[in-house]
Amino acid sequence: MGQLTLVEWVEALGWLASILTVATYSMNTMIPLRVLAIVSSLCFVIYALVLQLWPLLAMELILLPINAYRLWQILTLRGRLARGKAHHIADGHPDFSVMKTYGKSRRFEAGTVIFERGDRVDQLYYVASGRVLIPEFQVEMAPGDIFGEIAFFTDAAKRTATARCIEETHVYELDEKRFMMLQFEDPSFGLSVMRTMTRRLLANKSLRPSEREV
Repeated sequence: MGQLTLVEWVEALGWLASILTVATYSMNTMIPLRVLAIVSSLCFVIYALVLQLWPLLAMELILLPINAYRLWQILTLRGRLARGKAHHIADGHPDFSVMKTYGKSRRFEAGTVIFERGDRVDQLYYVASGRVLIPEFQVEMAPGDIFGEIAFFTDAAKRTATARCIEETHVYELDEKRFMMLQFEDPSFGLSVMRTMTRRLLANKSLRPSEREV
């Protein structure tokens, strides 16, 4: 059996790129998907360059940096969540600061009502600075805390309590779409939210009937 010619090598590279592209659609998680997409694009770039397939080359040169950037985002997120887990183990408090990257920054004056009981659910909040009071529970949210998570998991999709700023407060808002994206990228983020919500519900249940939310 003779050695493969250059044309045969290039054709084989094209087939490999095609197989890798198909394989990306079978991936269940984002990191392997992005890695395969990057390798596939590199193969297609060489294939298109040798055969002078300019439209294919242009497309792959666009897709390559996009997939590389998305992979960097995922790895950065995982790193932050891993540091958050270590922080959680150290002091028993989860680190939700990753919301600074994906959330929208907002500032409220002291006394501002962020949302009231019965309002439609639209955002999950992370306190960067300041304090927020949840009057129904008589609980204050300090920097590093999240609030507004419970209503995301109710059938009515309405606020179960009110949130009012005790002092000038800086928060990061995360809408449902971005919240779901974070959970998809790393389910441990959603698990931390669920644990926080469960802990608060259990704390509310332990109150005397007259102290509980009506």
